[in-house]
Amino acid sequence: MIIKKLSEVPSMSGYENVKKQIVIGPDDGSNEIVIRYFSLEPGATTPRHTHDFPHLVQIEQGTGMVVDADGQEHPLIKGNYVYVNDNELHSFKNVGSDSFEFVCIVPARGET
Repeated sequence: MIIKKLSEVPSMSGYENVKKQIVIGPDDGSNEIVIRYFSLEPGATTPRHTHDFPHLVQIEQGTGMVVDADGQEHPLIKGNYVYVNDNELHSFKNVGSDSFEFVCIVPARGET
């Protein structure tokens, strides 16, 4: 069993004003799923992208949007859940004045 505090998980950044943390993943022995935590600063956005795996998202804090394949923006707040299917074009963005944070669960192949 592994128990972690988010505050003790190292962060990485691949995009401006976006912080990503691998909370549970292959380094912890999880060979099937990965739990990631994203924090987007005000005005930050993830690139519009697709990938060949689904992911589940739980909004933890702030006000954001998920942009779907048609470019429609869907508002998100704490307590919302999002399912992004395989190969579905999407992005997330912070439209609030505080950090927009969410948990993202993917298959392990999504983090290798």
